[in-house]
Amino acid sequence: MKIQRLIATAALALLSTATLAWPDKPVTLLVPFPPGGSTDTIARAIGTKLQERLGQTFIVDNKAGATGTIGATQVKRSPADGQTFMVTSLGPLVVAPHLLKNVPYDAGKDFELLSVLVQAPNVLVVPAASPHKGVAELLAALKAHPDKLSFASSGNGSSDHLTAELFWLQTGTSGLHIPYKGGAPAISDLLGGQVDASFQNVNAVLQHINAGKLRALAVTGDKRSAVLPNVPTLAEAGVKGVDVYSWQAIVAPKGLPADVKAKMADGLQAALADPKIRQQFTSVGLEIVGSNAEQFTAFQAKENARWKQLIETRKITAD
Repeated sequence: MKIQRLIATAALALLSTATLAWPDKPVTLLVPFPPGGSTDTIARAIGTKLQERLGQTFIVDNKAGATGTIGATQVKRSPADGQTFMVTSLGPLVVAPHLLKNVPYDAGKDFELLSVLVQAPNVLVVPAASPHKGVAELLAALKAHPDKLSFASSGNGSSDHLTAELFWLQTGTSGLHIPYKGGAPAISDLLGGQVDASFQNVNAVLQHINAGKLRALAVTGDKRSAVLPNVPTLAEAGVKGVDVYSWQAIVAPKGLPADVKAKMADGLQAALADPKIRQQFTSVGLEIVGSNAEQFTAFQAKENARWKQLIETRKITAD
């Protein structure tokens, strides 16, 4: 019996040592969207700092498609061994499950929610040559010409699309939704004056606002954006109930070992505290969040309920 106990103790010690040695090989940060977008940029910046902090290679792998659900499904099916994480926007976690049929995962049960990394308000923008100088003028035009003013978005069910739907709902107006295949072509047509307005992620259009090519009418945050201090919130402009933030977070397959989870959480907090990372993010309008797992879980549940209700109320589909 004594020998058996010694063997068992030694085995547990070896197992504990092996787990605590994580990461002992390259770690994948899967991004369920194409390279070059906000989520991809955030993942690469965070990955570099995690690599420095944890002493192992972190590789960003882009698996785009189906509103992010292809990549999310791959992560759900990956072993919970600390070798695979997903850096994602809100889409796959709180929007796609209500927008698409037969999503092969339960966003509230199939992932370890580690942290909401950053958030950013959307900003209501119009072309520089637009006659609409403020929210009041835009609302007057929407009421005078229902379903005529065009609002560009990066696709059905995107943050910019849902924000427009919420805006119309709260103001009793209706516009014409023009979905594009991504943010870049939507912004391109906005700059060219082919569409009338859009709710874009502030970091995606900040350079065009600063260059005078787009006019910012309001931001959707509960406070003004630090990079657009002279632009009012929608609430300040008289539109209540449209406080919206896009956000990026990191999750893992369900069942991640507690010590790996703790070590990753420590690495994430260190990365977000790094002055260069903070400058890189905040200079384009991203706000550092860095929530813990418990805070993320509560936030995810709240966001999930909110967008589920809007999608059902407005009968939004992915088509």
